[in-house]
Order: sequence, then structure tokens, then C-alpha cells
Amino acid sequence: MISFRVELGPASHAVNIGEGLLERLGELAAAAGLSGRCALITDANVARLFAARAQAALRAGGFDPVTIAVEPGETSKSLAALERVYDRLIEAELDRSSSIFALGGGVVGDLAGFAAATFLRGVALIQVPTTLLAQVDSALGGKTAVNHRLGKNLIGAIYQPRLIVADVSLLKALPEREFREGIAEVIKYGAIMDAPFIAELEREVEGLLARRPDLLEAIVERCLRHKAYVVERDEREAELRSILNFGHTVGHALENSVGYGRYLHGEAIAIGMTAAARLSCALAGLTAQEAQRLRALLGACGLPTAMPPGWRSEEFRHALARDKKRSGAGVRFVLLSALGSTTTRLLGLEEVERLLA
Repeated sequence: MISFRVELGPASHAVNIGEGLLERLGELAAAAGLSGRCALITDANVARLFAARAQAALRAGGFDPVTIAVEPGETSKSLAALERVYDRLIEAELDRSSSIFALGGGVVGDLAGFAAATFLRGVALIQVPTTLLAQVDSALGGKTAVNHRLGKNLIGAIYQPRLIVADVSLLKALPEREFREGIAEVIKYGAIMDAPFIAELEREVEGLLARRPDLLEAIVERCLRHKAYVVERDEREAELRSILNFGHTVGHALENSVGYGRYLHGEAIAIGMTAAARLSCALAGLTAQEAQRLRALLGACGLPTAMPPGWRSEEFRHALARDKKRSGAGVRFVLLSALGSTTTRLLGLEEVERLLA
């Protein structure tokens, strides 16, 4: 098991990465000072695979769990689903000493995290990510949110977990498409802050797609240490943390404008990173060769890179204009001056459309 701490003062917490950690969940949570009544929030698909094992591990660690399973997919990141979770938490008589365990991917992590941040004004949160995307990115950093019909992640809070437990052996159960979407976030870390990582991923595509356990453990650790470095210096996204949004501006706009479900999140981010690389060539000094390397790596991992037909729609413009990073008449884009090096530019919507056309 690989362990390190995210240093955030009173909100500091441990990150544990390895194989077979789900069976140690109760033990690890107890070592973090937690005990008693808890809720295991998951989705129906993950519940069928892992809920019984997680419940057994929690009981072995002295916990008394109740399981709350929501519908799989982005539609559960909603105020309606959140209200149903609150109902179950109240019915289960959880109190301020209770804990919420988020067992699932990014949707469950966001939904359960926001529930933990707001239920009884905050109860302990433990992130137990089961997808590659969640293990390398969304489980760490404290961002929790639900979507609004007018935009993605518009209602949320920064709320740090007490513990992260990333069991890479759970990734074996992921459908191929869901595994590959997580690779987009892996590649993102190379693009924004670790150019040698891009070269290593280019060499290791075959092993990564084969889900080689030692490689997955090393990749999850590397990505989470990168994210921890950023979050420790800018927890609330005042400046540095914004680099983690590389590819997300266009990606989120595509998710919102073409409807959640056409693209998985990582697929939309892959398209968004390719678009941001094109903007970077025009505006920030990224070379065409570097942009092509990024696009080729995404493609080699089975991710989409082309803007969809009809993307220049009113829905896309409106979604881009509502982006959280909007400022005045434009939207602040994270761009690359080179692989591993970022800059930001405030761009008007018309300029973005012209450069991506």
C-alpha cells in the first residue's frame, strides 16, 4: 500500500492506494479516528459489485453502515437525487458524529460529498473511488457538486474528505469505455505539469489498456500527488488550481449542450483538451507537433478528439457563456505554452468559435 498525506492544516488527510484495500476499509477509517453509524452512498451498479464487501469491511472495523444506492449516471447529480439522499440519512438517524462513505465514481463522489458537506452542517466524508477517473482526479481536492439544468456543477462546495481509499483492483470490473474515459484525466496531468509523463504514457499505452496492476498503482499515485501539490497551494481555486480545468471549459459546454449521456465525462474532456491544444497553438505558443502528440495519445487510448457535428449551436454558446470561469465578456481558458506548462487567456465566445472552426 502506498500512503501519503494531503497537507491542508486542520483538513489534512491520508490517501491510501493499492490492491485489496476495500477489505481494509473499516480498519483504515477507524485508524483515521472514525467509528459508529455511517452511510455507504453508492450507485446501483457499484452496489451489485462491491457493496457487500464494503459493508463487511466496515462492520469488521466497528462501523454500523446503512447503504443508499442511487441510479447510475449523471442524472443522479441533481437536487432531486440529493433530496432523496437527505431523506435516507434522516431516516437512518445519522448524527453529527456519523460518517458518509462515497463508494463509486465521480458522480457518487460529488453527490455524496455535497451531502456530507451540508447534512447537519457537515459530517465526516470518506472517498472510496471505484473508477479510474475518480481515483486519479475527482476523489482528491474537496470539490463536491450537483448539476443544475442550466449548467454543470453550479451548486456545490469545497469540502475535504477525512480519508481517501483507492483500491486499484476494483478497476478490473470497469467496462472498457468507462476505464478509457478515466485515461483522459491521467493524460491531463502530463499535459499541464509533467511533460515526461506524456512520454511514459506513450510508451505504456498497451500496459495501461491491459490494466496492469503495478502500472495502475504507479499512475494513480503520480496523478494524486500532482493534484495534492496543486490543492495544497490553492485549495479554493484562487489561481494555481485553475490549471486543473485544462480541457474542461469546452468539455463541460459539450456535455451540457449535447445532453449528458452522449459523452462520458472523460470523453468530453478529451475533446476539450484537443480543442484547448488548438487554441494553445494559435494563442499561447504550443507547437503543432506537441498538439499532435497530445491528440495522438488520446486517440491511441480510444478517446474521441474531434468536435461533434453541429457543435456550433446556441446551446453550446449558452453553456460556454455560463462556465464557472467566465469573467466579464469572456471565458478564462487554461492553455499550454508547451507540454507540461500552462498559461491562461480570457477569450471571447466568437474568438473561440473562429479558432475551433
